[in-house]
Amino acid sequence: MEGLLLSLTPDRRYVPRLAAGSVSVRFFQCPVSVRPMDVDTVVLDIDGVLLDVADSYRRAVVDSVDRVYGATVDREAIQAFKNAGGFNNDWLVTDAVALYVLAEQAGYEASIETFTDAIAAHGGGLEGTEATLAAELPNATFEAVIDEWDTDALREVFQALYLGADLYGELEGAEPPFETAGYIHDEPVLVDAETLETLTDRYNVGVVTGRPAAEATIALDRVGLDIEDVHRFTMDNWEQGKPHPHALLTLADRFDSQSVVFVGDTLDDIETAVNADAEDDETTYEGLGVLTGGLTGESGHEKFVDAGAAAVLQSINELPDYVR
Repeated sequence: MEGLLLSLTPDRRYVPRLAAGSVSVRFFQCPVSVRPMDVDTVVLDIDGVLLDVADSYRRAVVDSVDRVYGATVDREAIQAFKNAGGFNNDWLVTDAVALYVLAEQAGYEASIETFTDAIAAHGGGLEGTEATLAAELPNATFEAVIDEWDTDALREVFQALYLGADLYGELEGAEPPFETAGYIHDEPVLVDAETLETLTDRYNVGVVTGRPAAEATIALDRVGLDIEDVHRFTMDNWEQGKPHPHALLTLADRFDSQSVVFVGDTLDDIETAVNADAEDDETTYEGLGVLTGGLTGESGHEKFVDAGAAAVLQSINELPDYVR
């Protein structure tokens, strides 16, 4: 098994570290100074870290837009939207993809790469998406796209596809718009039980996720991780969302932490840690990227490092051998 385990100094000069007997390391030519990563608190994202959501949430994004508007994007395109930043949950990604599809149907010819680069340049998220289209479409066309954009219909379809009929009725409190088994059942577990046992024995452990609270509970139950409500932040108790540092700052305070690592699979996760570190002079915050979400391989590694990641791991299961 090939792995990537890198220790970075604050100015991003880094040195490979080898977990004995488990991974091989890719080397990069950089001046280095060795700094151990001593932490007391580990905060975990869920999607792409603990669970593989390629066939659940990401599939629901693509299929929801297709059901509502009769056209969609490839699943691989979802990562470009996430890389643009500001999309704290997949409902927002769905809304942005729908805007792109509607604009395309109205004659917009930009590629997804060009479109998402422009979203990032306009600050990311749905505000950046709307700003991009407002700048690039004629006024009448832009207004027509916005008029046709139905976020309520997209949300209803997304939840029906993701949850399935039974869970939809239980969690949404209404009859589902159609019958499905639910993509939520297609989420392979990425984390080993031994990894979770080691982390919970050694460190304070919290969770920061863009999932709704009920769906976060389902996910944590599936992987076998018991986190008290006071140590988890979800869509339902965190208005700002990533990359705002509020959740990490609050968890550090509740744990009385001196050093926190936040493990995530997106650039927004890394930026959340970077923002927290800039905000709090008394606690150290570092973001660790894992290559089990949409960012993979050398290109994923480079994007994480450029975003300020303190380390990039092949998976969460390498974490116990990295932090001390």
